[in-house]
Amino acid sequence: MGKRITMFLFVIPLLVLSSLVDVKAEARKTLSEVDRKLKLLNKPAIKSIKSEDGDIIDCVDIYKQPAFDHPALRNHKIQMRPSIIFPSDATSTKNESSPSVLFQTWQKSGSCPKGTIPIRRIRREELLRVASLEHFGRDGPRNSSIVNTTNDKSSRFVDYNGTKYAVFPLPDHSAAYLITTGYSYIGARADINVWSPRVESPDEHTTAQIWLKSGPGDNFESIEAGWMVNPAVFRDTQPRVFIRWTDPNAGRWWLQFQDEVIGYWPGEILSNLKQKAILVQWGGDVYSKKMKPGHPHTATGMGSGDYASGLWGGACYIKNVRILDYSLQLKYPEWVTTAAEEPYCYNSLNYQRSLAMEPIFYFGGPGRNPNCP
Repeated sequence: MGKRITMFLFVIPLLVLSSLVDVKAEARKTLSEVDRKLKLLNKPAIKSIKSEDGDIIDCVDIYKQPAFDHPALRNHKIQMRPSIIFPSDATSTKNESSPSVLFQTWQKSGSCPKGTIPIRRIRREELLRVASLEHFGRDGPRNSSIVNTTNDKSSRFVDYNGTKYAVFPLPDHSAAYLITTGYSYIGARADINVWSPRVESPDEHTTAQIWLKSGPGDNFESIEAGWMVNPAVFRDTQPRVFIRWTDPNAGRWWLQFQDEVIGYWPGEILSNLKQKAILVQWGGDVYSKKMKPGHPHTATGMGSGDYASGLWGGACYIKNVRILDYSLQLKYPEWVTTAAEEPYCYNSLNYQRSLAMEPIFYFGGPGRNPNCP
């Protein structure tokens, strides 16, 4: 059985993310570019902690974190706490009598002093492995995902305020998810089951997560959080918590992990998502270049690596699904539907054992198999 984490995404407007000579010259240029990138990513540390899993955690001055390299945040003043108290959920699976546990291995070796934040140090070899320094740490291409058109037969449609929105599969991605649409979502939460699915190639990754989205066509924006297995970024095949890119008062999306407020996305870097989301998804996503027609499919797994039909103990699940709107009450969405972009590779099931019980969303799959060649 996998572990379980609780993930909240609240908005109220961070972690405030030809010749031998020519060959040698190109190699020197590449190393020089890598070193410049490392200098940008790895900020001066007040303290460094060596984790037993090999990671080095740098404790960086909170006002010198990489987020402040963004031009829009040069004059940003950090808000240490949300301006409202987040609502609690009586159905949460947290055991109040159980002691708090460390959820990151490095915390066994020390802690960062007040006024600093922990940032995992990026190593040179990690940058040398990536295809593009510019896109290091980012997801694959995201040219379009939500558009208000009905021309593409490969798309799925959801209705929002009388308008059909097409949810397009992203290039080189395969997702299976539970989805809802609404007028003004300002938060979402869920308990996400944690597994360590197989990742076939180092340049592939798999996630279990929450998405909050808004905006049509090329203006589409998404904020995401959950767990990920990504060997290219983390140098191992262990699941890691990740966040990707509103207090109704300041246009900020806050991330809360269990009972801890981790940080926020400043409104200055957002446009369509600055105040609200119109679509929320819960589920999994696999990224691989081996998803093109005529190419053997990747064997990277999603969730537990088992199909949704494996149910409790076999498949990965997401339970206690909640949205938050301007009522500031956590609630199960009024309308949901499931989707799987490659149902023979990865599928989804919103399973309700009885009318008296709330549905549990199951998802996942092994990837390449006889039905998914």
